[in-house]
Amino acid sequence: MRYFLDCEFNGFDGPLISIALVPEQEDRGSFYAVLPCHRPLKWVAEHVMPRLGGSPRSRADVVAALTAYLLPDPAPCLVADWPEDIAHAAALLAFQGRRQVPNVRFDLLSLPGFDTASMSLVPHNALADAEALRREVLAREAKAPGHVAA
Repeated sequence: MRYFLDCEFNGFDGPLISIALVPEQEDRGSFYAVLPCHRPLKWVAEHVMPRLGGSPRSRADVVAALTAYLLPDPAPCLVADWPEDIAHAAALLAFQGRRQVPNVRFDLLSLPGFDTASMSLVPHNALADAEALRREVLAREAKAPGHVAA
């Protein structure tokens, strides 16, 4: 199954602050976790930190929770529109060891005209941004020629 991925981090190439996965199928719950951010950049302090909506957990706890979330799926595919989101998710999975979630795939999409900040219900909140990504991708796929609705 596909999971739409978004992360918040402390500046470009900065430490991970939060991660969210929103499944393609609505009958499965989403995953959201917040990590500590000890010295947020000014922009992050103003635009991301107030919108986190969760208590920070240790990296080890987030890794264990993410692994447990993905483990029941035999072939999870994490879909993102930004390469750094994939890098952060992969780093979390590497922390646990690949054998825990052996078949995970990543799909980096180019979505011209899509802007998470303007389409998210809560911009700069990873969960709301991942939900916006899911809506956008599924809407584009539904409009694609030859698409058959499930």
